[in-house]
Amino acid sequence: MADHVDLVLEQWATQRPDLNASPMAVIGRLKRLSRLIEAELRRTFSTHGLDAASFDVLATLRRSDPPHHLTPTELMRAAMVTSGAITQRLDRLESRGLVTRIPSESDGRGIHVALTDDGRALIDQALPDHIDTENRLLAALTTTQRDTLADALRALMESLGDSADRPH
Repeated sequence: MADHVDLVLEQWATQRPDLNASPMAVIGRLKRLSRLIEAELRRTFSTHGLDAASFDVLATLRRSDPPHHLTPTELMRAAMVTSGAITQRLDRLESRGLVTRIPSESDGRGIHVALTDDGRALIDQALPDHIDTENRLLAALTTTQRDTLADALRALMESLGDSADRPH
């Protein structure tokens, strides 16, 4: 069975046999998978009135150590976005009553962001659906294949400089 990337590779082999286009087998599939996965996740998030960015902030706060408060800078690092982007996300979530900004007890100018009761309830409702969607998307792979793929992707990400401090 062949996929679209196999067709592309065959075309390059015919048109430019002097080039080794084999990296396209991985990169092309990763790009196509990313688009397919993002579309499915968007559908799941939308059933909860969320988008990917909002889900990311709520999930990051929920998985952080109690009391589930993070600074905007910590959220920005976890989401790998600019300070302007995190401010917009927090403004939208705060206007919906899903997060609140709390003055820092140790720094008079600093703030922490916390889930409200409604925000916690929403992420606790959305998370199982999100995981179900991910399981459905990976259903064609065995547990061993999933583990092998996760290990290979981790190695690739680390080789490209993507490592984490202690995750939140």
